[in-house]
Amino acid sequence: MAAHNPDVAHRRPMNDQTEATIVAEQLSKTYQMGDMKVEALRGVSFSITHGEMVAIMGPSGSGKSTAMNLLGCLDTPTNGTYKLDGQNVAGLNEDALAAIRLRKIGFVFQAFNLLPRMSALEQVELPLMYAGAPNRRGRALEALESVGLADRVDHSPVELSGGQQQRVAIARALVSEPSLLLADEPTGNLDTRSASEIMDVIDTLNTQRGITTILVTHENEVASRARRIIRFRDGRIEKDEPVQ
Repeated sequence: MAAHNPDVAHRRPMNDQTEATIVAEQLSKTYQMGDMKVEALRGVSFSITHGEMVAIMGPSGSGKSTAMNLLGCLDTPTNGTYKLDGQNVAGLNEDALAAIRLRKIGFVFQAFNLLPRMSALEQVELPLMYAGAPNRRGRALEALESVGLADRVDHSPVELSGGQQQRVAIARALVSEPSLLLADEPTGNLDTRSASEIMDVIDTLNTQRGITTILVTHENEVASRARRIIRFRDGRIEKDEPVQ
C-alpha cells in the first residue's frame, strides 16, 4: 500500500492558471543551520484563485511563516515552482523580486510599520514615490478614504489609535493596486473591537474589490473570516478545506 501523503490527500485541485493568482507546486525550503539542514517546507502544493480570501494557520515551526515569505517574494524556494499571476517567480533574483513586491503585492503586518514623523497621507504615498507613480496625493487620499480615514490624513501615528494605524497600513498596502494582499497577524496588536473592525475592512476590500487575500494567523476568529483554511504542520499541508 502506498504511504499516506497529507499534501496529496488534502490538496485543492489545481485551477486553470488563467483563473489563479497563486499556483505553488512542490514548494520546499531548506535552511542550513551550521552542520544541520532544516526542512522548513517539504514539497507543498496548492492554488489560490483570483479574489479568494484564504487563511494560513499552524503552530510555531509548522512552515506557515516560511510559506508567507515565499508567497510574498521575500525569499526564494529551494525547490519547486511558484507562479504569481501566471509568472514563475521561484528563480528570480532579488531585484526582480523587489519589483514584483512593489507592483503586485501589498503587505500588512502585526506591527503596522509606520514611520513616526510622517502623516497618514505621507505614509500611504511612500510606495507610489518609490515606484515613481503619478498623482501620488490623489491616489493616497482615495486609499485612505477607502479604509475610513478621510478625516485623519494629516495625523501622525501617535495621534491615531491602534486600529487607525492598521487602517493606514492597509491603505498603504492597497495604494499600488496589488493583485495580492498578504496580511501577517493583522489583528495581533489590537483589542477585540479594533480587530473586528480591521477584519471588516479587509473583508469589504476582498469582496468589493476582488483583491486576492491571504491571512496568516493563529486566531480562529480571524481565520473564520476567510473562505478557506490551509493548515500547516511540520512543513507540510495537514488540511486544506473550506470554512464551514
